Amino acid sequence: MTIKPIRNDDDLRAAFKQLELVFQAPEGSEQADEMEIWVTLIEAYERKHFPIGPADPVEAIKFRMEQQNLTPKDLEPFLGSSGRVSEILNRKRRLSLQMVRKLHDGLHIPFESLLSGT
Repeated sequence: MTIKPIRNDDDLRAAFKQLELVFQAPEGSEQADEMEIWVTLIEAYERKHFPIGPADPVEAIKFRMEQQNLTPKDLEPFLGSSGRVSEILNRKRRLSLQMVRKLHDGLHIPFESLLSGT
């Protein structure tokens, strides 16, 4: 097994090709070890060159609503009146810390997403 660092997009494409060859390797095999190394290298390269920041708070709420089939009415226990829910979803009002805490505790939306951009 010859493994070199991933320094550019061509190296990344080559790494993916190598990963494809060992991806279904049986656990505990030499190929499985190679697969773990390729995954680690690819993840490190992508984290450095294609970072993904935390979600926008409103987008995080809308994503959770979609996941759990929630309506704006379902957000009232976390955000307040229907008018306030509408203002938040339409970006006319920012989340308060109390709202952030309730959304995190009740809907398990990460604090990092709810507090980004504040």
